[in-house]
Amino acid sequence: MGGYRIERLGRLIQEKIGALILEGRIKDPRVHPFLSITRVQVSRDLSFADVYVSNIRENGSLSKAAEGLQSAAGYIQTELASFMRIRKIPRLRFHPDTGIQESFDLVQKIDRLTKDSTG
Repeated sequence: MGGYRIERLGRLIQEKIGALILEGRIKDPRVHPFLSITRVQVSRDLSFADVYVSNIRENGSLSKAAEGLQSAAGYIQTELASFMRIRKIPRLRFHPDTGIQESFDLVQKIDRLTKDSTG
């Protein structure tokens, strides 16, 4: 499968999983609507899709949310299969993505430093 088609499939998986989270269709209590799917990397042979999850809460809840999504992976794959018309649905692997939280923390540190140096 070509690179563009794999990227498009990744974006489609990202949108569908995000919609499932937002609609509250994943009943695991570790999965909350503040989660966002930051990116999906699909392997060339479509056997795996690495799904990166982020939120604005502390990192401890992020790893628990990724575990909750991993435990619901079978349900999510079934939903993807009913939505998408491809022969093989990739096996989902969820990973916490702390990039957004780290960026937010960095901006706060810079703000504190600039306030300390000017005040």
